[in-house]
Amino acid sequence: MPIIEPMDKSLKNLSGLHLWHGELSSCSQRVRITLTEKKLDWHSHLISIPKNEHATPEYQAIHPHGLVPALVDNGTLLIESCDIIDYLDEKYPEQSLRPGNSSDQIAMNDWLIAADKAQTDLKLLSHEFLFRPRKKMSSDELDTFSKSHNNQTLVAFIKEWQIRDVFPKKKLDQSVDRTHADFTKLDNILRNQKWLVGEKMSLADIAWMPNIHRMSLMDWPLDRYPNLSRWFDQVQLRSSYQTALVNWESEGQAHRFQTYVKQRKIETGIHVTEFGTLAKTTASLPNSCRC
Repeated sequence: MPIIEPMDKSLKNLSGLHLWHGELSSCSQRVRITLTEKKLDWHSHLISIPKNEHATPEYQAIHPHGLVPALVDNGTLLIESCDIIDYLDEKYPEQSLRPGNSSDQIAMNDWLIAADKAQTDLKLLSHEFLFRPRKKMSSDELDTFSKSHNNQTLVAFIKEWQIRDVFPKKKLDQSVDRTHADFTKLDNILRNQKWLVGEKMSLADIAWMPNIHRMSLMDWPLDRYPNLSRWFDQVQLRSSYQTALVNWESEGQAHRFQTYVKQRKIETGIHVTEFGTLAKTTASLPNSCRC
């Protein structure tokens, strides 16, 4: 269940919708997209992940795992992005984002579960192929973060990321393979339909929009999934994609990511297509077709 009892009791006195979120957080992006699609007014509480604002006692009194997003709806606290967007669509049925029949609703829930599971690999690949240029923590800063953040799984991840120049190849191979498998499933389901479930965009599509956007930034070869690529072209035309996702990126952020990805490939040979299934597929292509 996404509803939890807040440690910060002042949250119970809040009126309206309040969202604690990160600019580049894919989980925050799907909640902002849902709020925008449903035309709901909300209060923004921006949490800077690079500044470790998610590790403060104040924020961890809101979200006990020190993650974003967290949503308060008239005093009710919710966490976990896929649960939040499902809650919002049930609580505020105007501009419904779920299919009408029960079989499609089951399929939608399955895609939400899959998107939630994909977050672990999205985090690893994002930190390896996009976030390396972020300022490295000093040993003192890393120690402070480790002591102040309650989420020891996240602490262990950040320590490994900070200490190593590259994550272990086995981890990267496995994350690439699982992501490729997800994208292949998405591509197959979209072969004969416009949206993931039903006749219109649903929460299933919203759950996956940030993931495909993130992979496009790291130069993932989306052209290998023609139906998914067509779907992504389609969702990019939604006003919510621009206002709830792109507009929250700092000016020039996408260009900086793309420049870093290209330079790192030239200078070190490290690129997402050099791992797992993507590397095997690339190796099997004629030289003139490699990308």
